[in-house]
Amino acid sequence: MTHIRTARLPAPPGLANLGALLAARDARLRFRWDLARKAAETPHLIDDIGLTPDEVAAEIAKPFWRV
Repeated sequence: MTHIRTARLPAPPGLANLGALLAARDARLRFRWDLARKAAETPHLIDDIGLTPDEVAAEIAKPFWRV
């Protein structure tokens, strides 16, 4: 049995940007979820990394599109 290889076309520019945007959004969401979990479970570690409870609350409250 032979396999025919087909050339893979590059993604349109808008699609490549969309993938990058979705990856960035996922990373920010994951970071904020992890930060919220750590703040709830181990608040002393939040202090160790130099964040105040107000800074943590402000970061967690940001919408996913904000950096």
